[in-house]
Amino acid sequence: MSDSDVKEPEATTEDGDAKGDARDNESPAPKGDAPGEGAKADAAKADAAKDSAKSDAPPKSGPYRPTPGKPLIEMSNVTKTFHKGKEPLTVLDGLTLTIAEGAFEALMGPSGSGKSTLLNLIAGLDRPTSGTARVAGHNLEKMSDGELAKFRAQNIGFIFQAYNLLPVLTAVENVELPLLLTKVPSGERRKRAETALRVVGLSDRMGHYPRQLSGGQEQRVAIARAIVNDPTILVCDEPTGDLDRKSADDILALLTKLNQDFKKTILMVTHDPSAAERATTTRHLNKGRLD
Repeated sequence: MSDSDVKEPEATTEDGDAKGDARDNESPAPKGDAPGEGAKADAAKADAAKDSAKSDAPPKSGPYRPTPGKPLIEMSNVTKTFHKGKEPLTVLDGLTLTIAEGAFEALMGPSGSGKSTLLNLIAGLDRPTSGTARVAGHNLEKMSDGELAKFRAQNIGFIFQAYNLLPVLTAVENVELPLLLTKVPSGERRKRAETALRVVGLSDRMGHYPRQLSGGQEQRVAIARAIVNDPTILVCDEPTGDLDRKSADDILALLTKLNQDFKKTILMVTHDPSAAERATTTRHLNKGRLD
């Protein structure tokens, strides 16, 4: 029923006669259109529209959910400048880079070319001086320190040249460490840590301490720790730098497995051409620019 179909009652000051006349002249409401039902229906429609808008809107926070065909990492005209005393030192100079979901990319270049700085920006450990850095659906240059910490915890796994294992903890306890910062229950934490160690081939070394492991095994524990949160991106800074050739090849084979079988996007800084050959794409940085 529209508003025009409703007659306004006539005003009166005499015994309510006009009110009675108005009631006599009113046509009966059609069935199902009792007074107020139209307004209720409009309110219900408005609530449904709000619910629909909420469901379509992207989540404000949380782990990244890959979208096929969309870039995962987009760096546009990124500059990073540090200051040594009063002298500015530009490490990245107008760098533009796009990396697709599921890529395995190697970054090579001489020392001081900006490789590790670029990794730090992608991982949310630092912000660009200028330009935009969009990673896993987040504009990192606009995020607070707390938001960046949450972004890293949910989306990034770190693998370094140094294994950074705590010597007083067993392999499974080291892998479990990142989960202590989450709300995952203790029993589930242990299950996830054990699963990660099985993925890297150390199911028989869960109770061993770092001193009881070889260098290659220690790096496998570090990789298990990096993947225990199921991150979208693995950031690797010289992951084979301290290993002999055989151990290095084993670690590179494991990274390839994580990329191909578990669909992890991997960015690896390396000086080793043999390591770079394992990647599907190799990029060269020189004086803060991509060649």
